Amino acid sequence: MKSKRLLISTIGVLSAVSFLFPFFIILLNALKNKADIIQYPLAITKDLSFSNYIEAFNEMNYLTSIMNSLLITVSSVIVLIVFTSMLAYYLVRHKTVMTKIIFIVLIASMIIPFQALMIPFVTIYGKLGMLNSRLSLICFYLGFGVSLSTFLFHGFIKTIPTAIDESAMMDGASQFRLFWSIIFPMLKPIASTVAILNVLWIWNDFLLPSLVLFQEARTLPLSTFAFFGKYTSQYGLAMAGLVLSIVPVVIFYLIMQKYIISGVTQGSLK
Repeated sequence: MKSKRLLISTIGVLSAVSFLFPFFIILLNALKNKADIIQYPLAITKDLSFSNYIEAFNEMNYLTSIMNSLLITVSSVIVLIVFTSMLAYYLVRHKTVMTKIIFIVLIASMIIPFQALMIPFVTIYGKLGMLNSRLSLICFYLGFGVSLSTFLFHGFIKTIPTAIDESAMMDGASQFRLFWSIIFPMLKPIASTVAILNVLWIWNDFLLPSLVLFQEARTLPLSTFAFFGKYTSQYGLAMAGLVLSIVPVVIFYLIMQKYIISGVTQGSLK
């Protein structure tokens, strides 16, 4: 028994080290100049400085970039939660051949990688003049995120007894009031999980914003990429930029992490 616990503890420690090591490298090298990063990437040198953070903050136009990221992320997550929760509720409560087909199509679409749609995506929406728009990007995130979010809401709503709906309808509640006043508050655990997963995805996403947004509307990942040029790379500034980019989402994750497991498991425990 002790040997089993020791093995589990060892595996846990090794896993933690393997996950934390890249963050340690980023934090360490963000304090170095380019020469020290290249020569001593794993060493703690004498000339550590926070100057990279100051320069990266200015060159990234950090305040504008973080506002763009916040606007796009928060708006996209709210839209996803609102639309997919209603869609999932409808698919669960109205069991017809059409709703089953819609649900199957949504699940099947989860296996299609975005890279397979990238070229026609840019071509079609470029001709329609829908690029370089935050609103368009939010709509695109709704389209690409609807399948997973609906799947999570669908599994949770199935555990809510239909007797609650019937009781509310007998009391004169409309479908709109039934959902928003009774059902939606019960979805708080899974809604938190959906929010966390989509915030982590949208905040850190690089490929889709790089195709849709141009210079004046760039997000934090796009601003960080500016430190990598064709002939030279500013590694110290890039490391500092990465730290500045991930700090907000790490703080959000630490605050909300307890809802990840509870949101996924609570539906199965009801």
